[in-house]
Order: sequence, then structure tokens, then C-alpha cells
Amino acid sequence: MLAASPAVWAVHFLLSYITASIWCAKAADPNGSFWYVLAAIAVYTGIALAAIGIIGREGYRRHSLRGGEIPHDYDSPEDRHRFIGFSTLLLSALSAVAVVYAAFVVLFFRNCY
Repeated sequence: MLAASPAVWAVHFLLSYITASIWCAKAADPNGSFWYVLAAIAVYTGIALAAIGIIGREGYRRHSLRGGEIPHDYDSPEDRHRFIGFSTLLLSALSAVAVVYAAFVVLFFRNCY
């Protein structure tokens, strides 16, 4: 679970930029609309944020299981489990910020050229 949120961000990033590059290289008219690419990136962003939210919620659930106190100082299987849950939650938040940052491209580009 720890690497799932960054993996979702990486897939979102790749899909967004591959979609835009293929559209602009193959399908776009020089003065054509960029609307299809913007809509695709918006859909990718919504799906990625939903997936990251589910992963973050699972990380929070694992962290808050039986207390969820910070710091995780004890060398016990339960404390290690809660630490991994907390780390998953924090990586999910960071990945959500990265997805939103990558989706900002829709605010700046209106055509391929």
C-alpha cells in the first residue's frame, strides 16, 4: 500500500502527457480545439484523486487502528503496522498535491501550438 499512491500519480502524469502529445502530433488541426485533451486530463485527474483518496483512507484506517498515537516509538508489529499506515496517509496527501499540480496544465494551454 505504501507505494500505491505515488504509482497512481505516475500513471496520471504519463497518461496526461502521452494523451496531449499524441493528440497534438497526430490528430490536432493547427487551429483546432484542445477540448478533447482537456476533458481527458480532467477525467484522469478525477479518477486518480478518487483512487488516492481510497488509498489514503485505508492508510488512515491502518494508522488509527487501536489508538493511532504519534510517535511510533515501540518496536512491535502493531506499531510498525500503524507507522506504515501513517506513511501511506502522508504519501497519499503528497500524491494528491502532485496530481493537482500536473493537472494545472489545463489552465495554461488552449491549443497545441
